[in-house]
Amino acid sequence: MKIESQKAEEAAVLAAAEAMCAAARTAPKACGIDTLDSAILTGEDKAALSAEMRRIAELDGDTFFIRDADNVDQSLAVVLIGADDRPRGVDRVCSLCGWDGCGDCVKHGGKCIMNSVDLGIAVGSAVSLAADLRMDNRVMFTAGKAAASLGLLGEKKLIFGIPLSVSGKSPFFDRKFNR
Repeated sequence: MKIESQKAEEAAVLAAAEAMCAAARTAPKACGIDTLDSAILTGEDKAALSAEMRRIAELDGDTFFIRDADNVDQSLAVVLIGADDRPRGVDRVCSLCGWDGCGDCVKHGGKCIMNSVDLGIAVGSAVSLAADLRMDNRVMFTAGKAAASLGLLGEKKLIFGIPLSVSGKSPFFDRKFNR
């Protein structure tokens, strides 16, 4: 049996994406509470994500969304990792959100810092695994914002997208910021 490099590379990207989801799940969590979810986008779902990124760029005038959408189009898959934004309930013991406890945080529309930290650790774990597997990748809040807009991780609004590519030159390397 002969497997052409394109098929092998596509399979490697999907295997890496699956392993990245597992790495995100097993990353340490504050208070031992898991509020994370992840998904892998390919094909039409990935195209819908980049289309939403372009739509957001048109609304907000942020051209870097278009640059990032081009990168998503150049990728074989996108891993989404998201966290809940509701407080953990540790109340005044924490207050790292800047409010006087969880109730005050909710009242003022604040975000629980524990979820953001957990998300950052999970994303770091996932991208370090991708790097170990020699996958070109880039963490994008723009892809996460579009994913949240499309409801791709349900009610989760704290999301990052990580496009994956296998190519002779990383499409994520010398990107230009045109604003």
